Amino acid sequence: MPFKSQAQRRKFAQLLVEGKITDEQYEEWNRSTGRKELPERVGAARSAKKSSAKKGSAKTGSPKKAARKRAAPSRTAKARKSSARPATAKK
Repeated sequence: MPFKSQAQRRKFAQLLVEGKITDEQYEEWNRSTGRKELPERVGAARSAKKSSAKKGSAKTGSPKKAARKRAAPSRTAKARKSSARPATAKK
């Protein structure tokens, strides 16, 4: 498995010196990486992409949900009383 960053390569070298990994493990990772130009840290490149993506590109995520309609305002107590009375017939 290749190294992903210079920081990861340094960490593995430190683990090798401390005896926590073997020479064979370190050499396997080193050979699979080859002479690639590795970033200092993987997270730094990722955050740079996020900020540039926000500025100019169109969003491709899911569409926004439609806004909910507001309910009609509730009737006042006076209006409820007047509509609750039965209409009386005039004679």
